[in-house]
Amino acid sequence: VQLQASGGGSVQPGGSLRISCAASRRTSNMVIAWFRQPPGKEREFVAAIRWNGGSTHYADSVKGRFTISRDNAKNTIYVQMNSLKPEDTAVYYCAWDTSLILSSIRRADAYDYWGQGTQVTVSS
Repeated sequence: VQLQASGGGSVQPGGSLRISCAASRRTSNMVIAWFRQPPGKEREFVAAIRWNGGSTHYADSVKGRFTISRDNAKNTIYVQMNSLKPEDTAVYYCAWDTSLILSSIRRADAYDYWGQGTQVTVSS
């Protein structure tokens, strides 16, 4: 599976960005997630979506500000990021796997396939 991440960039606090992740393969039981790694910190969960059913999951730190969605025709997921804060600055990675149980969705080590990462910088 190949994942192509795009979007990101630099924005002032309070601004918005959208990042996307296109998957080369689609299965009904796949989960696509976004993680991020702030400078000097460990990778952390941001959001995820189950392709079958479309259930979504968010980290508490982004809930209400970020929205994850999918485009079935393009095998692509998007994360619309609003009200961005300096602490959202990180390299954002998308990840793909199948048949994940609920307790695994937020764990980076549960995913076998990763995209190349895209930089998001929030600064005045």
